[in-house]
Amino acid sequence: MKKPVAVESASALIDEKIRELGDWRGKTLAKVRDIIHQADPEIVEEWKWMGSPVWSRDGIIAVGNAHKDKVKLTFSHGARLPDPDKLFNAGLGGGTWRAIDLFEGDKIKERALKNLIRDAVALNLERKSKSNGKPKSRQASNKRAR
Repeated sequence: MKKPVAVESASALIDEKIRELGDWRGKTLAKVRDIIHQADPEIVEEWKWMGSPVWSRDGIIAVGNAHKDKVKLTFSHGARLPDPDKLFNAGLGGGTWRAIDLFEGDKIKERALKNLIRDAVALNLERKSKSNGKPKSRQASNKRAR
């Protein structure tokens, strides 16, 4: 199992990724990152899955990836989040994840994205409070019983 990257290192790696991109994708990823931190300053930056920026607070909020033609912001529990502004435009068929694909020239709906991020944080906090003191899975329960 790989060791997690320290928060300071993760932030530096995200900085480097943005610089490396050097085009509209880097600017878009930087803007999304800024909006995430404005929405909730307690969100922590991580670096996972061989080079993906991840933003977490009591669980993953979103993963950011730059592709050839888009920047994808994937919410780990997006299917459970309200989306009155219709930001989600990818991964709509899945049962858990939802994503926002941002293409060159797209305008980011900052207010709506901040609300979505805050809802994701609230969901993680709710899930954490419900799981305190309870086994996370049947397997964990079986291990405790032995």
